[in-house]
Parts: sequence; C-alpha cells; structure tokens
Amino acid sequence: MPVVTAVGVIAAGLLAGPAAAAEARGALVNPDFEAGAGQRPAGWTETGARDASLVQDGHLTHRTGSGAYQVTTRQQVTGLKRGTYTLSLRVRSSGNQPDAYAALSGCGSADQRAAIPRTGDGWVRLAVTARVAAAGRCTVVLHSRAAAGQWTDFDDVSLDRSTSAPGTPLAVTGADVSHLSKNEAHGAVYRTAGGARRDPFALLAANNVDHIRLKVWVDPVDGYNNLADTLTKARRAHAAGQKLLIDFHYSDAWADPGKQNKPAAWANLSFEELVQAVYDHTYGVLTALRRQGTPADMAQVGNEINGGMLWPDGRWDNWDGLAALLTSGSNAVKAASPRTRVVLHLAEGGNNGGHRWWFDQAVARGVPFDVIAVSHYVYWHGSLSELQANLIDLQTRYGKPVMVAETAYGFTTAENDHETNIFTASLAEAGGYPAMPRGQSDALRDILTVVAGVPGGLGVFYWEATWTAADGAGWDPADPASGDGWENQALFGYDDRALPALAVFKRF
Repeated sequence: MPVVTAVGVIAAGLLAGPAAAAEARGALVNPDFEAGAGQRPAGWTETGARDASLVQDGHLTHRTGSGAYQVTTRQQVTGLKRGTYTLSLRVRSSGNQPDAYAALSGCGSADQRAAIPRTGDGWVRLAVTARVAAAGRCTVVLHSRAAAGQWTDFDDVSLDRSTSAPGTPLAVTGADVSHLSKNEAHGAVYRTAGGARRDPFALLAANNVDHIRLKVWVDPVDGYNNLADTLTKARRAHAAGQKLLIDFHYSDAWADPGKQNKPAAWANLSFEELVQAVYDHTYGVLTALRRQGTPADMAQVGNEINGGMLWPDGRWDNWDGLAALLTSGSNAVKAASPRTRVVLHLAEGGNNGGHRWWFDQAVARGVPFDVIAVSHYVYWHGSLSELQANLIDLQTRYGKPVMVAETAYGFTTAENDHETNIFTASLAEAGGYPAMPRGQSDALRDILTVVAGVPGGLGVFYWEATWTAADGAGWDPADPASGDGWENQALFGYDDRALPALAVFKRF
C-alpha cells in the first residue's frame, strides 16, 4: 500500500515468547506485511493471544471476534549506527482500547511510545523517535490490549535516521483561556487534581501547556477581552513562561463561520477607512504587547474566517475586499512586532476541498501569512484521519506549517448551570469517545498524536480550557444573566480540580 504521512508513538510493550525475534541488520524485514499469511507475518515475532493477530489484505491486524485479548507484534533491528531514529507507520483503529500503542524499545535509551488513535476506517500516519545507543539495536513494538470487537490495523512500517527529538514532540501545546479573567472576577478558582488551589496559568504551565491563546474584541460591552484585559492576561502568561497566540476577531463579540459582525465603531466606515481600522487596531494591540515585554509569538488575522470577516465588505463572495482586509492586518502584525507569525484560521478541520479553495483565493491575491490553523472538533468536523489528510495536503500545497487552533471534548453530559450545554449525548455518540474523563483524555491525546504525525505540524490548542461555570460569567457580554454552555468541556471538573486530560499535554 502507498505510504501516507502521519506521526506516532512508540515504547516497549514486552511479552516474552517462544519464537526468537527475526533480526534485520539495519533494515526492517517485511515492513509492509506482504510476506507471510495468517497468524505468522514473516520477520516478526508475536506473543500473547497470537490468534488475535493476522495478516490480511496486505496489512497486519489485531482483532478478535469474541473476548478481550492482548497481543504484541515485534521486530528487533540490529546493525544500526548510533544516533536518532524515527519509527513511522500507518494505522487505523476502532479506538477506545484499554491500551494500544506503537513503540521503540530496547534502543539503549528511554523507550518511546504513542497510543493508537481512534480513526475509524481512515488511515493516519504515526511517528515516534528514539536514540539508538552504541549497541546498535532497537525493537519495533506493535501492541494491543483490547476488548472484544476493538481492532487496530498496521501497515507501511519504516525506521529511518532522523533529526527529530525523542518521543512525539510538538512545538506548540496550548490552551485558549480567553474567558478566564471574567470567570475569576465572578468567583472561579482552579485546583490541582489533588485539590490544592493554584494560579491557573502556573497550573497549565506545570502540565506542559506552553502557549496561551487570547481572543481580542474591539469594544466589548462587559469590558473583557479588550486591550486592557488582554494585556493583563498576557503578563500572567509571560510570568508562567508561556508564549502567546493573539486571536483578532475584529468584532465587539463572537466572530465565527456563522457571524462576522463589524465593531459598532466601524459600522459606518468607508471601505478604505475599514482597511485602515483593521491596521490600526492590529498594530495597536501588538505594539502594546511588545512594549510591556510580552510580545505575541503568533497573531490570527480573523477567527474561523471560512466565510470571510467584517461582513459584507470582507465576505467570501467579495474576495478582493477580503484580501485587502487580510493584507492590512498581516502588514500591521509585521510592522508592530516583526517576529510575530501571521496565522490564517479556518473552521472545519477535515474540509480539504473548502480549505483548498479558500487558500487558493488568498494566495492568488498575495495575502501574506506564515501559519495555517484550523478548528477541529471530532463531533462536528469529521474523523482524525480526515483532519490529518487535510493538514498534510495544506502543508504540502502551500509550504506553511499547520496547527489546530481549537479543539475540545466533554468529560460529562451533566449540567452545572442554567445554560444548556453544547456538548450532549448525541455529540458524544458522533465523536466516538465516551462522555467521561477517560473519553476526554483519549480524545485530546489522539488529536495531539495525529497532528504530531503531520510533517510541518506545529501543535494543538485546547479551546477555553478554564471556562468553568461561574454565576455572572456567561457567554454573552451584553447579558449578565447568560450562562456557560461549555463547562462540561473545560479541563477542570465541577469540583474545580484539574481533570486527567490536562496531564495529557505532558506526553508531547
């Protein structure tokens, strides 16, 4: 089968068995599982429930019709030169197994592994890196501990010299905490998993959340997410050692694919004045951040702008107008803060056709940008295999690094305030992970793993990780009685304690 890109995983999974491992001197034997049939893939050793592993249709599969099972397929490679090696392979999986991973083990350094993500019928690329010591040997491990009916397929395994860091590292492991200051003003507190109260920025940083995303509104009614509020949160993030992604909505309230409303102060501007207003606003915010010693690492010119921004002047059916507004914002970013990277951000992370059309329009009009970002919620936007295929194509087609700027998943369907939650039982069914803390953790782990498998994949931001329910801190800046429809997708539970999903960031 043709090799498709993806990133992965790998650490020792180790059942001793009677068959001696077939050794390949400096190369894997039968990496595509084309040799051998039935329960015995040539060149590989299997231990555990070997009847749960077989070769079919040109790939290896771990599955059984009835009963839980555990099986490990491994191959030791010898004759390797000392240095760093990356294991790359394609996988697809039903997901939700108690433990399923690919790994590099016994290399003379720390074992490295990555969990197999839930992909359904689509393949993704996994990759994991380890250092090989002077002994020159390393073992590829493919492991499944699963319930009846759960399955994983493996194909196109390779082990190659690499310059990557060990593990499955991402340059960006981030969280959007835009609502945090409003929450705290209305009594919200944040605690470790053990119950100790902590500053939320420090608590996130302790769990390897190294980037913070902050949305900026022009003149919000409630005074949150404006320039002053953004500067305060930026100082707190900087004190915790975190970098910033500034998310310009160019609105007084929410901007997304369904609405891109102009700020009230810009409503009657001519188009030329509107272009200048975008420049002045962008320049002013980023200059203020730089001058207080908290420059933005990245800045989004618009939020989820599949349909454009500042309607109708920059709507999708007026691309010349949209391009002029985007270019003005991008130029302002570089003028205010030359090292800040310009991000263009679309929703629907698996929508390759729509994203190709959009970026073709932007590139044709010379819109300058540095990074492509998408939102991807698996219960709305499709499978992780669709996400990865789109990210790989966008990175290849436009030559820019790619990332997920928004994702989240629910840890429960129970309510914690009067506002109906967005994440419901039907969305949990669509997403494929159970609505419980383990399901939330697995969903976050899987999207991080899949993005780590994309060449040029920067990382992932979890959206509104700290937006717990606090009376008076609702979603509508104009309505103090509004509530929080997001509290069951935060990374803190209804007891204010950090949920297990927060610690997932430590693995990347």
